[in-house]
Amino acid sequence: PRPAGAPGAGELTGREAEVLRLVARGHSNKEIAAMLEVSVKTVETHKANGMGKLGLATRAALVRFAMDEGWMRDA
Repeated sequence: PRPAGAPGAGELTGREAEVLRLVARGHSNKEIAAMLEVSVKTVETHKANGMGKLGLATRAALVRFAMDEGWMRDA
């Protein structure tokens, strides 16, 4: 669990959460762009914005967050 006051997934837009879930599950930006029918740049923007809101700097930190949030259970 996150410490009290730590940023949570509720602060993300739907698209940011969707992109971060796919990143955490190991998909590349290019794969995500194809799945969501958007540009790679759009995926990078959603990923950067979402990770910034959550205070995460690396994919490893994102995977840990996703596991803590239960995002990996419905993979």
